[in-house]
Order: sequence, then structure tokens, then C-alpha cells
Amino acid sequence: MMLWAGLSALVQREGYDYLVSSASISLADGGYNATALYQRLSTTHLAPLEYRVSPRNPLVLHDCEGRYPPCVPLLVEGYLRAGAWVCGDPAWDADANSAEMFLLLPCAGSGRRQGKPTMA
Repeated sequence: MMLWAGLSALVQREGYDYLVSSASISLADGGYNATALYQRLSTTHLAPLEYRVSPRNPLVLHDCEGRYPPCVPLLVEGYLRAGAWVCGDPAWDADANSAEMFLLLPCAGSGRRQGKPTMA
């Protein structure tokens, strides 16, 4: 809660329109959780097309649609509850053995209406 309170204060004080983040998901299970999580979130929390990104080193996704219930990391859950979007396929971080999910959180000053930001 202290992290979110601090981020909120910073965003308001500086007048930022968006908060950008990367969330790490362990690949200790061979990548099944990262794949299942991305597959689920891509149907419910995918950013509008103009905010999508493509990783330089994409994670190879498994075929596990609906067969593997994802475990949502607390950081990802917090961002999603705040209204963040997943902006594209996860990247593979070989050094950390993790999948990195790019997240974009529209802030109150962005002119967001009904889940979509206004374009500048």
C-alpha cells in the first residue's frame, strides 16, 4: 500500500498522464504460468492498438489455452485493479529467467474516459 500511495502522490504532483511499468513473471515452471497469464489478460486487459508494443526478445508462448489456470503476481494484480493495460506479448529476460510484461496505467490527468485515453 505504501508503494501505491507513493506512486499516486508522485503522479499527481508531477502531473503525469501515464505510468509505465514492467512486471516480471518467473519461468521456473517452464513458462506455462506466464503464457496462461498473458493469454487470459490479452482477452480482458489488452491496451488499445495505438498503445501496443512488441518485444525485441519475445517469450515463446506455449499452447495451454484454458488448461492451466494462471497465478497472478501481486504486482500485476495491483496494476490491473488500478486500470492498467497489457501492451503486448511478454518479453523473455534470459538473465533473470523471467517473462517481462509491459504495462501502461492511464492516470487521472490523461483524460481517460470509459477505459480509453485521449490522444494528444
